[in-house]
Amino acid sequence: MNRWRAALTHAQSPGPGSQYKMAGTVGRKRRRRIRIELSEAFIGFPAILSKLSENHNTAGGDHPALVMSPTSSSNQGQPLSPSAAKPTLELPDDMIQAGWSKCWSKRENRPYYFNRFTNQSLWEMPVLGQHDVISDPLGLNAAPVDPGLDNGQRKRRLSEETAVGGANSFKRPKVEIMPVTPTTPTVPISPSTPGPPGTPLSKIWGSPTDEKQQPPSAAPAPAPYRPTAVYWDLDIPTNAVIKERPPSDALPPHPDVELQRAQLTLKLRKHYLELCQQREGIEPPRDSFNRWLLERKVLDKGKDPFLPSECEPVISPAMFREVMNDIPIRLSRIKYREEARKLLFKYAESAKRMIESRNATPDSRKVVKWNVEDTISWLRKDHSASKEDYMDRLEHLRKQCGPHVAAVAKDSVEGICSKIYHISCDYARRIRDCHSALLKECNISETVEASEIQDRLVYCYPLRLAIPSPPQPRVDLHFENDVACVRFKGEMVKINRNYFSKLELLYRYSCIDDPRFEKFLSRVWCLIKRYQTMFGAGVHEGTGLQGALPVPVFEALHKQFGVSFECFASPLNSYFKQFCSAFPDCDGFFGSRGPFLSFSPVSGSFEANPPFCEELMDAMVSHFEDLLELSSEPLSFIVFVPEWRDPPTPALTRMESSRFKRHQLTVPAFEHEYRSGSQHTCKREEMYYKAVHGTAVLFLQNAAGFAKWEPTAERVQELQGAYRVSGRTLTSPGPAPATGTGDKELETEREQGTSQETPSTGDTTPPSGVTPAPDPASI
Repeated sequence: MNRWRAALTHAQSPGPGSQYKMAGTVGRKRRRRIRIELSEAFIGFPAILSKLSENHNTAGGDHPALVMSPTSSSNQGQPLSPSAAKPTLELPDDMIQAGWSKCWSKRENRPYYFNRFTNQSLWEMPVLGQHDVISDPLGLNAAPVDPGLDNGQRKRRLSEETAVGGANSFKRPKVEIMPVTPTTPTVPISPSTPGPPGTPLSKIWGSPTDEKQQPPSAAPAPAPYRPTAVYWDLDIPTNAVIKERPPSDALPPHPDVELQRAQLTLKLRKHYLELCQQREGIEPPRDSFNRWLLERKVLDKGKDPFLPSECEPVISPAMFREVMNDIPIRLSRIKYREEARKLLFKYAESAKRMIESRNATPDSRKVVKWNVEDTISWLRKDHSASKEDYMDRLEHLRKQCGPHVAAVAKDSVEGICSKIYHISCDYARRIRDCHSALLKECNISETVEASEIQDRLVYCYPLRLAIPSPPQPRVDLHFENDVACVRFKGEMVKINRNYFSKLELLYRYSCIDDPRFEKFLSRVWCLIKRYQTMFGAGVHEGTGLQGALPVPVFEALHKQFGVSFECFASPLNSYFKQFCSAFPDCDGFFGSRGPFLSFSPVSGSFEANPPFCEELMDAMVSHFEDLLELSSEPLSFIVFVPEWRDPPTPALTRMESSRFKRHQLTVPAFEHEYRSGSQHTCKREEMYYKAVHGTAVLFLQNAAGFAKWEPTAERVQELQGAYRVSGRTLTSPGPAPATGTGDKELETEREQGTSQETPSTGDTTPPSGVTPAPDPASI
């Protein structure tokens, strides 16, 4: 000890020549001599040696002999040799994805945490969501740290902890390393951990596994991610009342099955593309495959939630109609005179070539050939024709040749529709077999036991699955600026961070079988992958099928007409937390009440903005009329459909002549907007797009619904004001008689001004005989 004290005094004393500037050679020799003396005398005391050499970047740079036991005290002078077996150093998956790894310091004989992305090293286990120097360099999203509390997120420094007993005491607190085992309980990675009343609904994503053991004096939890733009209101309660219903027998989603479904659907799209090109020489009509999926699911009785497998008739009227409209060529919008001339010439040549290459009758060949030659002769002679002249000539040629061209192409187009359907049936069967085998491996039976359901009215609740979910595989998550990237087996789906937070909240409100959020990421991946598969791989393909109303319109609908439910939405584009959607298996965990055509409300106020598929809209109108006819409770549907008049759609015609129609508005084309169907992935400036067609807004209500949510002039003006926020206006024919049908010939008039504010009608007073929603555990 005397030798140690002498060396320490020698090392810390300034020396007799320190008051002068020492020459370079003399200084180096003196420092080398001090280092040698300290190395010989003070081996085992890293707190002193660190004054001369400190290396905390890698464990390989530490001196192998400078390892002390965590339980060593000041009277233990002999160092202990390092352990031969390295302790088990494991971390939760979410921390590994964030770049953290748990390392062992030979010098300090204790674990530390190192981030390979930021080169940050900490003694205490990091908490994800705190100040990230890459994505949040200014720490704007980090929670303020109380200076009076000991911050557990300190940088790793050599021998920074000393005992209170004195300067020579090097006693350290005992550090227990508990390896994570399959039986070790984990803390849910969720926006909020289930707890007693008062637990905040928002919490940091990815809590550490030892959160329960943290003392109350630990550093405060960081602030949760706050969305910069919100296009929903999940606090609005529902006023939709239904009869209690049993759980669905749909198979629970699984990433392996969903990946196979996406791959087979992509192959089916390629088959459709090749058939159109090889048989008809055209490209598939835009979004025709997506509309085929919608039209088939209206009739489909198969068990696959996505691909049609049991439909009658086999040939889809929607696909047949759209392909035939593009034969012999696809007609596009024309702006200039030369474009119109080229389009007329191209149509004439294509019609002649098709009629000559197909098995046409002599009369058809004669009519088409004569009209084509007459058109080409006119094109060669008349060079002063205007754009309108060319378009009139094209319309005349289509009327003369169109029926003959359609007759020779009919069998071929029907073959395309039939082949696509049968391939879809085969793919659906393969997916079902794969899903059944996966459940069998997990000892999960597909047989659904009949559950006891009481005959009572309840407020609507999310759809439940009768079959339990199998164990989920690992799904990775990381953030790139404001985009959440969810990856499974190399397949990555992306979603804006705002909408990722929305899915967290919907999952917390709706899911009952995963309180610890252990299956959240895999279900998010399946959800986004399903809608990505439905949209298609093309640029902006399918986004129109998921278009949503602007937020001010939803606010006006709720305030003036008590609307609290969307009949056609998804977890990605919904405004309310209660809605119907296309896929009950993967959407139910996020609040979906199932497909609307199988949803039978007794009371409530609803908004319906269906995908613009004629067969689906027609089935929707039939469902509306059945519900309004059977219910005596207040029931109201506010419907938004395209105003297609040439020719008019059956759905629009039926609603205009319905005895339940109380009012109708018309929103002119290019004077209103929709929210993009890809709003969960697009940029903020691409969120809205102009509607290229007019939109008809119809109020369908029974007598009780009309008495409660009557579309008065004041309420209609408030709805108009929601469009005028951005300079838009509505045209209105005025209220229809309360007894039923109004004239089909609508007298439009421009309504000016804004009415006085009317009290909100969004009350949730239950009708007579309504009981609260059933306990989820008993469903």
